[in-house]
Amino acid sequence: MEHALIVGVDGSEPSLRALDWAVDEADRRALPLRVVHASSWEWYEGHEPSFGINRALVRAEADRVLADAAERAHSRSSSVEVTSQVLDEDPAAALIRESRTAGAVLVGSRGRGRLAGLLLGSVSLSVAAHARCPVIVVRGEERNLDGRHRRVAVGIDGAADADAVLDFALRGAQRRGAAVDLVHAWRCPAHEAPDRPRATDAADPHQQRAEARVRGVLDAVPPPGAAVAVRRRVVEGDARAALLDAAATADLLVVGARRRTSHVGMQLGPVNHAVLHHAACPVAVVPHR
Repeated sequence: MEHALIVGVDGSEPSLRALDWAVDEADRRALPLRVVHASSWEWYEGHEPSFGINRALVRAEADRVLADAAERAHSRSSSVEVTSQVLDEDPAAALIRESRTAGAVLVGSRGRGRLAGLLLGSVSLSVAAHARCPVIVVRGEERNLDGRHRRVAVGIDGAADADAVLDFALRGAQRRGAAVDLVHAWRCPAHEAPDRPRATDAADPHQQRAEARVRGVLDAVPPPGAAVAVRRRVVEGDARAALLDAAATADLLVVGARRRTSHVGMQLGPVNHAVLHHAACPVAVVPHR
């Protein structure tokens, strides 16, 4: 049994677009939707807290934001069970905790605080880096939010458990009546030497290994019921460029959570960062099993 979807809202336009997308996703999955607002959201996104904060006013504003969001969700779909809650805490910490029992966490691409001009808000980035379940950062223009492309793009890397990422993409495509573009990019440093002639041999061993890797992932993932058309794009080059190109005409881009630990804690890898900041469509970050 799948768990409820969680969407974080702060009253900003990006978060309301995420709310709309979350309602549609909950409708497709026949799942309940839990709308969450953390009352300290603005401080986290860049406002400096004052020692003279009127907490009653803060709570009243939080209640208003949440009530408006819940009404918007109900208006968008009467068939989705919607619950809502104000959490008096750090928004990233709240959503990360909620992720332990969620089917997915959905967030907007930017917040409404002083740092709202950043390509990706600090809450969204932190949740994508630490959540225990898939995180969907809803971004892009209307042409990538309304499902018109009927395409789900998925990036497959060298991780041994990439099947979880592909399974998420296949199921998402099936619910949308969409096809899947499976993207796998490989690089060979020797090929990038400036004086090396470009090979034209279709039997390049690096290309063959990459294609075998993709076939292995496809063979390991059972189809999700109804047939989903899969187009394989195995290319030599930069993974970020390949995924951003695929996202331009996709309704959803799915990538694995390539997390790494550094002196500042858990971080996402460079490819994840690139697509979360620049992709033309919503991005799902799926934790590797």
